[in-house]
Amino acid sequence: MTASAEEKLLELGIALPEPPPPAGLYSPCVQTGPLLFVSGQIPMKDGAVMRHGKCGESVSLEEGAGLARQCTLQALAIVRQHLGTLDRVVRVARVAGYVASAEGFIEHPRVINGASELLIDLFGEAGRSARIAIGVAELPLGVPVEVEFLFEVR
Repeated sequence: MTASAEEKLLELGIALPEPPPPAGLYSPCVQTGPLLFVSGQIPMKDGAVMRHGKCGESVSLEEGAGLARQCTLQALAIVRQHLGTLDRVVRVARVAGYVASAEGFIEHPRVINGASELLIDLFGEAGRSARIAIGVAELPLGVPVEVEFLFEVR
C-alpha cells in the first residue's frame, strides 16, 4: 500500500511552516469545483523574506532551487489549512515558476525543479505536473523566486 501524502511528509521528516498571510488584496487559495488554485508564494521564514537578489548574480542555482522548495512548503501549508489534510490532493495539475534572473541566466527550469522534486517526492507520479518556468526582471520584494500552484482535489 502506498503511503498517504500526510504519511509521506512524516517519512521524509518534513514539517510544514505556518501558512503565510496574504501580502496584498488576494486570497491564499481559491477552490472552484475540484480545482484549488494557490496564489504565488515567495520564500518566507518567520514572516520575513528569506533572500533577495537574482539567480545567476547574487543567488546560485542551488539556492534558487531551495527557495522554490520553500515556496512549495508554504503552498502545501495553505492547501492543508484549506482542505484539512493533504490526503485530499488527487494530483498536482500545474506549477508556474517565476525566476528573477541576471542577464544571460537560462537555468529557470532547474531552479523550479526545487518545487517539482518535492511534489514528486510527496505525491509520486500524481505530483508530476504541467509546468512553466519563466525568467523575469524583478519579483515582489526583490525575491529571486515566486511559485504558484494548481491542484486537483477531492
